[in-house]
Amino acid sequence: MRRREFITLLSGIAATWPLAASAQPTAKPVIGFLNSSSPDASVDRINSFRDGLKEAGYVDGSNVSIEFRWAENHFERLPELAKELLSHQAAVIATASNLAAAKAAMATTTTTPIVFASGADPVRTGLVASLNHPGGNITGVTILADDLVPKQLELMQQVVPTMTGIAALVNPTNSAAVDVISKDAQAAAERLRVRLYVVRASKETEFAKAIADVRRLHAAALVITPDSLFFSQGAEIATLALDSGLASISPLSDYPVSGGLMSYGGSVADQFHQLGIYAGRILNGENVADLPVFQTTKVEMTVNLKTAKALGITVPLPLLGRADRVIE
Repeated sequence: MRRREFITLLSGIAATWPLAASAQPTAKPVIGFLNSSSPDASVDRINSFRDGLKEAGYVDGSNVSIEFRWAENHFERLPELAKELLSHQAAVIATASNLAAAKAAMATTTTTPIVFASGADPVRTGLVASLNHPGGNITGVTILADDLVPKQLELMQQVVPTMTGIAALVNPTNSAAVDVISKDAQAAAERLRVRLYVVRASKETEFAKAIADVRRLHAAALVITPDSLFFSQGAEIATLALDSGLASISPLSDYPVSGGLMSYGGSVADQFHQLGIYAGRILNGENVADLPVFQTTKVEMTVNLKTAKALGITVPLPLLGRADRVIE
């Protein structure tokens, strides 16, 4: 081959390089989703998360890939699951349903952005330095949950005005949140002049004993504190409370739908929608350190009148008038 022909051929090949490079498929960014609960208990939340992602310009399976890891309420698995997500080169890790998931992600990486969904005060529980300036590699979305425990005690007193004792169900493995909740609940009980009992369950097989302890202590009502274990097993807790003649309240509207008496808490759908938006904003190049913790403010109350009737309880009309949903 003559020199001039060789140079012409080489120039033609070089001219095609940019086109060949642009034809290569671009790897989709990965979002790691770390959840303390189970897929079956989180369908609506995941749909809301995907809706938020879509609003930020990302569709799972199209221009982003979500790697899910579920602890199935075995919190000791969370650190290893967080490491698995990092091994998949997650560009951002979203943690949900429990403070323990966020803590596990934080202990695993100080560089990969983390966005959390939490019902606990993120400053009091050590997730962030402040709401406006979280610092580090973490920010997230809070929902009114832990802060509403005192209000839930007050609602139970309105429903059972003769009660002298009330119980709070907590998960001792979620220690950071439990300490805050117990202090707030105790202060509220003192204001209401009722005695507070704290009963514990860290797995499903301990629910029956916890409810039996409530009856043994002569508490007339039960407040179910925010925890992924209690959320995923709400139907069983509702049945045990009803069979034991206990008025009960949970932060999630799923609870009275499953047969519990009441719920009072923030909108989980709003929270997970915003979580998806935050994950998308980080993928779009925003610095996690510049995103303040987003606080959802919508609060919902649901009352199950069928359960009230079975318990022999007359729910005050003013309270029913404030309910967002009444199940009859």
